[in-house]
Amino acid sequence: MSDSRAPEDDDYSATVLGSHWISGPPEQPAQTKRFDTPQDVSGAVPDRVEGSLLRFGPGVTARPPGTPFPVAVVPAPRRRRGAALRRYALAAVVLAAVLAYLGWQRLGPALAVTAVSVSTDPKGPACDSAADVVALVRTNGRPGTLRYRWVRSDGTRSDPLTERVPSGRKEATLHLLWTFQGKGTYPAEAELELISPVHRTAAVGFTYGCRA
Repeated sequence: MSDSRAPEDDDYSATVLGSHWISGPPEQPAQTKRFDTPQDVSGAVPDRVEGSLLRFGPGVTARPPGTPFPVAVVPAPRRRRGAALRRYALAAVVLAAVLAYLGWQRLGPALAVTAVSVSTDPKGPACDSAADVVALVRTNGRPGTLRYRWVRSDGTRSDPLTERVPSGRKEATLHLLWTFQGKGTYPAEAELELISPVHRTAAVGFTYGCRA
């Protein structure tokens, strides 16, 4: 019967088998999923295993537990200030144009007279009738007031009269009715004296004749 004990020799040492050779491979601990550990990397081979933390290649850096990866904040795109300024500039120009037009309507050039003329029927009035003397005053179309008087050749002068000229009208018509009575012939002249906005005069002559 052979001795089961190993021979004692200085050059011999027993090899101690690992416990996994005896009782099988050790039970693997439950894998813990981490947000900082890639879960599905196709074709990647871990270069090292440290417990349940895997590091796949040089492109991913493992961080201690509880330390999240930094999150890059992408700045919001800046608004295009140039387009907004152009819109505001256009609105300001339109508003300025409207205000300028309204101001010109109210505070623009004053009423100005460009021409004055006086006329009547060259045949003169009939017996015991009136001559219609008409003065035509041309203006620049601005609103304002004309001040004037009529002067007759018989020495009669009217009081100052006024005529309101609205905006846009470039002509004002002024009338004088000069009444004649009796028989005979009378050479007459009627003059318009414009007082304001400018001083001007214009006259017309005619003859009253009645033989009946």
